[in-house]
Amino acid sequence: MKNLKLMGIFFLMMGTASFAQTSNGSGMNSKTIVEKASESQDHTTLVAALKAADLVETLQGDGPFTVFAPTNAAFKKLPAGTVETLLKPENKEQLQGVLTYHVIAGNHSADKIIAAINEGNGKAKFETVNGGWITAMIEDEKVKLQDAAGNVATVTTADLNQKNGVIHVIDTVVLPGK
Repeated sequence: MKNLKLMGIFFLMMGTASFAQTSNGSGMNSKTIVEKASESQDHTTLVAALKAADLVETLQGDGPFTVFAPTNAAFKKLPAGTVETLLKPENKEQLQGVLTYHVIAGNHSADKIIAAINEGNGKAKFETVNGGWITAMIEDEKVKLQDAAGNVATVTTADLNQKNGVIHVIDTVVLPGK
């Protein structure tokens, strides 16, 4: 992964098959993205990062947010020491940049993302909350995301609806550009 030293890692997580959806009757979960993440054993790194970056309150807000959430296994793919370095107080701004690169304003269901890909002749660009861009595409019948450095993540679980947005779980941490 290019520019890891400068970009670090992380994001905001959620989901996977271990996350049970508890609907409030409207088809949406009755919890916020952060509340749900805090319940997941597969996203303990993310919860720690959200706290270190002071993003918990923001992501408990009304939103709506679309979050591409890597699992703990995704973070383990990063070079040794990357997560620990980003969690240090002196790296808070860098950590915020990485985490907000995994967030898009609005509620973008899998259907909406796929429609945008189709309209874009196979690719769709989305501006992230940190101001960077991420490219979505379909490969082998799966939605994939390409970051600014060319790294690719696969959406493994889609449409985990929460009361303040939607979570799509990804298998690789995506990183913003410089």
